[in-house]
Amino acid sequence: MDAWPRHPLVYEVNTWVRLGELSHQAGRPLTLAEIPQAELEHWAELGFDGVWLMGVWSRSPAAREVARHHPDLQPGYHRALDDFQPTDVQASPYAIQDYRVDPALGGDGALAQLRQRLCQVGLRLILDFVPNHLALDHAWVTNHPHWLVQASGDARQSHPQRYFQAGGHWLAHGRDPYFPPWTDTVQVDYRRPGARRAMADTLLSVAERCDGVRCDMAMLVNRGIFTRTWGGAFDPPWAEFWPAVITDLRAHFPDFLLMAEVYWDLEWDLQQMGFDYCYDKRLYDRLRNGSPWPVRLHLQAHRDYQSRLVRFLENHDEERALEAFGPDRGRACAVLTLTLPGLRLIHEGQRRGWRRKLPVQLSRRQWEPSEPGLEGFYHRLLTTLAEPVFHQGDWRLLESRPAGPDNHSHSAILAHAWRLEGERRLAVVNLSGHWSQCRLPLGFLAPQGRIWRLDDLLDPGHGYQRDGDRLATPGLYLDLPPFGHHLFSLIP
Repeated sequence: MDAWPRHPLVYEVNTWVRLGELSHQAGRPLTLAEIPQAELEHWAELGFDGVWLMGVWSRSPAAREVARHHPDLQPGYHRALDDFQPTDVQASPYAIQDYRVDPALGGDGALAQLRQRLCQVGLRLILDFVPNHLALDHAWVTNHPHWLVQASGDARQSHPQRYFQAGGHWLAHGRDPYFPPWTDTVQVDYRRPGARRAMADTLLSVAERCDGVRCDMAMLVNRGIFTRTWGGAFDPPWAEFWPAVITDLRAHFPDFLLMAEVYWDLEWDLQQMGFDYCYDKRLYDRLRNGSPWPVRLHLQAHRDYQSRLVRFLENHDEERALEAFGPDRGRACAVLTLTLPGLRLIHEGQRRGWRRKLPVQLSRRQWEPSEPGLEGFYHRLLTTLAEPVFHQGDWRLLESRPAGPDNHSHSAILAHAWRLEGERRLAVVNLSGHWSQCRLPLGFLAPQGRIWRLDDLLDPGHGYQRDGDRLATPGLYLDLPPFGHHLFSLIP
């Protein structure tokens, strides 16, 4: 298969849950190899470049017991399922017992067959890699406890909830420094050369079975963050994990895609260490906040940085987009976010407007009706995003200017443009809850001396003719309702 496009579109699927639904429809248990062809073709027809099958690795019996009884998780289970039963709980897919495909999904052989079938319909495969921690019952707990963070007596007394006893050792649960520990996991000790080598080998073994990985909480294994969290830097000082392992991985798989879940404004750092794309949680948070100005400032960062961010309105960690943004604002934010450069991520159920966030430990989900009109909106948007201009084109943020004296509503309008040879696209979004007007100079898109037709790709049948001289100066006049948006094709 060809290399990934510069700005790919990826679909996140809850593998365990979706395979259960397909098995129910088939009237028998299905493996990954037996996912119906119509399902794969549907994903391809939607314009996705790759599918992230979240949660294929072996689930941990010990982690399942923790998940079934953890008091903090129970409210989420009951919110997600009206008829919740403890048997609905599986282990977290991020407490991995072994990097082999779970037998309930058909094992590694079934995954290999599915990958081949995905390739045949033009789809690439992304899987999970969790660098920071492993499941409580991972083999290292018995065979290599020295590769795991162990507790001193003082640490156990100060923070007993962070540790557990196994085989005569007191081992640390995985955690990030700002939250309680994940008590279904054990923490890998990156100060140990053997642990770093073993995790690097694990990543290479994963890369043999897919076309890309999403690295969970990738920043936690950065040397500075790890030592601030766990202390005890060893002598000699140990090297950063990611640059060396990514260099080695590229030597084996030059077209492999590396996506990092990363927070705390460390996106640039992880990009410099070799990741292709890093989560753009900052943009998501600013959109949730509702003020257009911080969003505009965010998008003024260098284009090289922008083109290596993961844009999303929803994933398995966040609230459902319809709940977080509402229907009108959600459409506006989708047009803005998914037409930006970088990797665009769509979550299963986002197109239909599902409202219930599903904890990753649950093995089934509640049936939900679709939000009226939303699936048609996403169909038009994804059809447009499948065009080469959004995958390989040249992107530019545009400046909205006042439409008249004392009219400051232009600050709520964000616009950007794409060009690829003769193709021109213009995305315009009003991020406010009030009518807004602006002038938008389009010299970059529409050279002077010609008449241009502007067709709204999200509202077929609505188009406009404008003179190129006027589009350049004073610019295209726009009058947008609350959360109004356009996605124009410009044709001379």
